Amino acid sequence: MPATTPRVLYVTDLAYEARGRRYCDEDIRLSSRLRRDFAVALSHPLDAARLMGSFDAVMVRNSGPVLHYQEEYDAFRDRARAAGVRVYNPLTGRADMAGKRYLVELSAAGYPVVPTVDRAEDLGLLPRAETYVVKPMVGADSIGMEFVGGDRLVDISFGEVLVQPRIPFRYEVSFYFIDRDFQYALYAPDPERRWALTPYDAGPADLAFARRFIEWNALEHGIQRVDACRAPDGELLLVELEDLNPYLSLEAVDGATREAFATRLTASLRELLGRPTGA
Repeated sequence: MPATTPRVLYVTDLAYEARGRRYCDEDIRLSSRLRRDFAVALSHPLDAARLMGSFDAVMVRNSGPVLHYQEEYDAFRDRARAAGVRVYNPLTGRADMAGKRYLVELSAAGYPVVPTVDRAEDLGLLPRAETYVVKPMVGADSIGMEFVGGDRLVDISFGEVLVQPRIPFRYEVSFYFIDRDFQYALYAPDPERRWALTPYDAGPADLAFARRFIEWNALEHGIQRVDACRAPDGELLLVELEDLNPYLSLEAVDGATREAFATRLTASLRELLGRPTGA
């Protein structure tokens, strides 16, 4: 490999046990594919801050929920910004990267989002439901999520949580993007098996829905996953816009799709590396 080959620090927690997913398999395979074009070293997220100075870029992949190491993650972000380190995804994401309050903002702005509030005085804005979902403002992997009946809404301590109606959706579907280019879509036909995914044939209306959130987030580079649910009336509603370390479920797509994804990812990383440091 030439001495000028770009060096990428690939951040992953290979030991993290995610429900219904095997982070380690996805990252071993994807990092191995990237070695065709980059000098790649794998790093645990707790080691990234002290190692990143020796690399041309840091790529945050399946690093696990940062709430398990929030202080160290915040220090990593601060040091990367101060040193002008190129981070992929860039640290400017407005969605899950910054917590979940964006769901409240998008809901209030009239975007097609599962209705969401974060103040007791706004509970009346939610449609009536038998059950409501209470989520931590900073969370992942359903950690800390709780289902409550309408009679318990008055007991919620707001400040660090948001509330949504529990929607009896038909299925969940995810749209995967690199930069602003759509790559593939997967869906879970069984609402009780979120990660039992199969390819989804996304139509023009589906893609217009997903692109609306990609455009809103305005990340010039990076991988994003738009998670949505199909409501009983047929409307798609945003559940989450994952712009920090989205699991890609590459095992659920065919070989040609995986290769096309890796090729586009390589081009995106090269574009990032070609920009001035700190840009």
